[in-house]
Amino acid sequence: MENLRISPMSSSTDNKLMCFYEALLDHFGPQHWWPGQSPFEVMVGAVLTQNTNWSNVEKAIKNLKNAQALTPERINNLTHEELAQLIRPAGYFNIKAKRLKNFIRWFCSDYNASIESLRELSVDRLREELLSINGIGRETADSIILYALEKLTFVVDTYTYRILLRHGCIDPDSDYERTKEYCQANLPDDIALYNELHALIVRTGKIHCKPRPACLECPLARFSHDVEA
Repeated sequence: MENLRISPMSSSTDNKLMCFYEALLDHFGPQHWWPGQSPFEVMVGAVLTQNTNWSNVEKAIKNLKNAQALTPERINNLTHEELAQLIRPAGYFNIKAKRLKNFIRWFCSDYNASIESLRELSVDRLREELLSINGIGRETADSIILYALEKLTFVVDTYTYRILLRHGCIDPDSDYERTKEYCQANLPDDIALYNELHALIVRTGKIHCKPRPACLECPLARFSHDVEA
């Protein structure tokens, strides 16, 4: 990822989020997200990573590659049972096979399996269509838009909500859309920054901002008086 240092924000935005970004980047360094050799692989990974860790997704993707099935056409032609067995390491394999099939069917039938055709769509149109696919939720849709299609949309997950809530950036009633709106309103329009900040938030959440937080060595601890050691 190039040019990760972003110029100062205008006074109309909340600098706290950018302070978080700088602190996390200084502490952890670039995260090089999203792991994947092609935009299509990233899209498949975004569907498979629901409710599992990335190491399990890597095993499922390796199975697809070994079966020479990591293409839209091949997945579209696999039976449900064949696909479910290939992605079994990702967990919930029957459910995920249905979701992946739904996504691939849309991608092939509506856009002729063309990444470039998807990139021609606006973010709002892309998001609307992705969310209309059974099994594709907001986090998955935004991950596909940001990481596979390289368009400007912020990805929110449990770690994002927890970190922002604990640091007083959002209130407990903030849902996905309100949390996303807060982030986008307080960050410059920069795809690389969105990419990197989400990855850094995930890293921080896994190490420090757990349900029972480990704040003592967290790079964000200095930004709050309410953290727990």
